[in-house]
Amino acid sequence: MAQDSIFIGGGGEGYAEPEELLLKYGNRHGLIAGATGTGKTITMQIMAEEFSRAGVPVFLTDIKGDVGGMAVAGTPRESFQKRADQIGLGALSYAAMPVVFWDLFGQFGHPVRTTMAEMGPLLLSRILELTEAQEGVINVAFRLSDEQGWPILDLADLRAILQFLAENREEMSARYGNVTTASIGAIQRRLLVLENQGAANFFGEPALDIKDLMLTTPQGQGRVNILHAARLMETPRLYATFMLWLMSELFEELPEVGDAEKPKLVFFFDEAHLLFDGAPKALVDKVQQVARLIRSKGVGVYFITQNPDDVPEDVLGQLGNRVQHALRAFTARDQQALRRAAQTYRPNPRFDTEAAIREVGVGEAVTSFLEAKGVPGVVERTLIRPPASAMGPCDEAIRRQVIVSSPLAGKYDTAVDRDSAQEMLARRADQAAREAERFERDRGEDEHSRGRRYSPGGSSRSRRVEEEDAPRRRSSPSRSRSSRSDTVMDAFTKSVARSIGTRAGSAIVRGVLGGLFRGR
Repeated sequence: MAQDSIFIGGGGEGYAEPEELLLKYGNRHGLIAGATGTGKTITMQIMAEEFSRAGVPVFLTDIKGDVGGMAVAGTPRESFQKRADQIGLGALSYAAMPVVFWDLFGQFGHPVRTTMAEMGPLLLSRILELTEAQEGVINVAFRLSDEQGWPILDLADLRAILQFLAENREEMSARYGNVTTASIGAIQRRLLVLENQGAANFFGEPALDIKDLMLTTPQGQGRVNILHAARLMETPRLYATFMLWLMSELFEELPEVGDAEKPKLVFFFDEAHLLFDGAPKALVDKVQQVARLIRSKGVGVYFITQNPDDVPEDVLGQLGNRVQHALRAFTARDQQALRRAAQTYRPNPRFDTEAAIREVGVGEAVTSFLEAKGVPGVVERTLIRPPASAMGPCDEAIRRQVIVSSPLAGKYDTAVDRDSAQEMLARRADQAAREAERFERDRGEDEHSRGRRYSPGGSSRSRRVEEEDAPRRRSSPSRSRSSRSDTVMDAFTKSVARSIGTRAGSAIVRGVLGGLFRGR
């Protein structure tokens, strides 16, 4: 086997040609497709192993909880050795992979977090499935956050700013466009649903540092990052948006490397159809952009799905390395999909590609990898090599041991709640409440002082002075304006006073007094 490639498998049906993926084309993206039970997960596992051995860090998703076994060395099997001999691999060696476990919910791996600000209004609107008007309100919230210096880090921060918008909607509408309570209410309800699904753990700090997904061992082997996604799959919108966010972060953070000898990171995206099902065109365009440009950053993206039709044509056309497991053609639609899949391969005169895709067994696939100068290779029937690590789930005790001994142990385990929009708006509300209380107290003392001057016990001279000044006070314009102001402030202060001391009151004060004491 060449040193600049990874071994995928050998020829079936009497053919012994080895199928290898050239490392320098590992960032040209790929596809692993096939019906349920045909071996897609094992193919993903052996490709991840081979990239890791070549010094390339890997990130993959564990949808069913059956990839964690990569942290343990595989058990020798006679059938495995027979397959290895058949494809020319020779004696098998079994070894555990340098695995790092991750989990958005922090239960089966290191917590994965990002901030609302890093997610941005577009992806957040995708999660919440917002209408155009509701998405506009989200954009106003983020714009206000930037202008006022109120960081939106978690769900509580976004809720606080939305509450501020609701209480100041007339001013906000005049400045940014129509902001309605109906839209804000709909967003708040969607946030509640998202929180009930466990997303509150995902938004916050410390946020994931992309560099921590690109670690290698002291021996130079790439670490295999496994995201536990069994629970995450229950919320496919969150799963799809997280994966898209991760690819976008990689694209934005990594420098251009051009054509490197091997990828800097390989990204396996299981159940890829979740990213595209019902997605707005703007987001599909975003995926296409990332897939087209991220390879220049040295990142390879491999989509795993049941049918190539699950991936948009513009994305599918960029997937140069392909492993096609068996497709079933029970319906006319299935037959059309099978025919289209066969037409995307460079023909092999030794067999019919469409028939081969229908006939290959478990652990066998129709493959095509990029050759010299990036030309697609001739399609081959390939027996996939056996894995070196264990297949199936990881024992809980071993998982805990791997997490504790991880180079990232302790870095992300404890959430940090730093000063952000919620705390800033709460302080602003408290300051406004204190100002209102002080105004009420000072006004009460002033009224008490005036009452003493008019009391029967007051001096006759004082009463005479006040009586002489009365006409002048009544005719004074400034006094008239002051009286009207007092009347307005009376009603204002009474309203505030009724609100002080309760959470609802704090919310009202936050909005009503926000404009009054903006400069304080």
